Amino acid sequence: MKIEEAIQRFADYIATERRMAGGTVHYYVRSVEEFAAFLASQDIVDLEEVAPHNIRQWQMSLIESGHQPSTVNKILSALRAWFKYLRRQHYLDRDVMANIVSPKESMHLPIFFREQEVEHIYDDIYPDTFDGQVDCLILRMLYETGVRRSELASLTLANVDTSSLTIKVHGKRNKERIIPIENELAHNITRYLALRQQMVATLRTGNPEYQEPANLFINSNGKIVNDEKIYNIVKHYMQSLSQAERISPHVFRHSFATHMLNEGANIDAIKDLLGHSSLNSTEIYTHVTREHLKESYKHAHPRAQKNRR
Repeated sequence: MKIEEAIQRFADYIATERRMAGGTVHYYVRSVEEFAAFLASQDIVDLEEVAPHNIRQWQMSLIESGHQPSTVNKILSALRAWFKYLRRQHYLDRDVMANIVSPKESMHLPIFFREQEVEHIYDDIYPDTFDGQVDCLILRMLYETGVRRSELASLTLANVDTSSLTIKVHGKRNKERIIPIENELAHNITRYLALRQQMVATLRTGNPEYQEPANLFINSNGKIVNDEKIYNIVKHYMQSLSQAERISPHVFRHSFATHMLNEGANIDAIKDLLGHSSLNSTEIYTHVTREHLKESYKHAHPRAQKNRR
């Protein structure tokens, strides 16, 4: 089989049968096409001609051209998915990636807001409007629950139970988890719901055909507050409140986990609250707390201060 045809069949498979997200499909196909272009430069156009040393050569060329190990590993993941598909369909009878070793990645610690920075979201910094109340609740829920912005944007009215102090979140691969909330946040949600009900009534007065969204968060125009809007809300407020290297809703998620761990929370509990499938994903926050302790020691211990002089 020609490599070009094999790529097309793979693209159709992950888009229609696997139903991968459009961005993932684009990335996988582009990565495989770039590998195919590399093979073509060596006059390899048939699938049966591809050998492990071709993959190693391409991997080395990516590193030499300045690609970071994390990027190379993402590209290799796309290749692995392609070759796995080819073997399953019996287009290829061998695993050419069996002995391909991924480059080691340097560990990047998550960026988080410091506790004194986050405290300012509880100050009177919001406009006295319906949209101001939406902004306020979004920031507080991001920090107090650790949810992803996509999870918050898709949260529905039915997902919130203030009487049992819980919210139901649908995470990656539609995995459901229950997150507890404290009384003050539940009170804020209840107050927002009352304002939301008034807003919906006003919108229907002006437009009887208005259909109320099931989503929890709407703006004063009655439209759903989507992922992009949540990102803009966080940027708007936190740019003036924080000195963090990066400002985004996901930094609130990192802050939630880091601050919980600093206060002695069990790492298994944090794993479940974040919706991680593996503890490995959560353990990165233990490194953050160690670095935090080191910095605290350097700035507070008399001997550390003396040695800096």
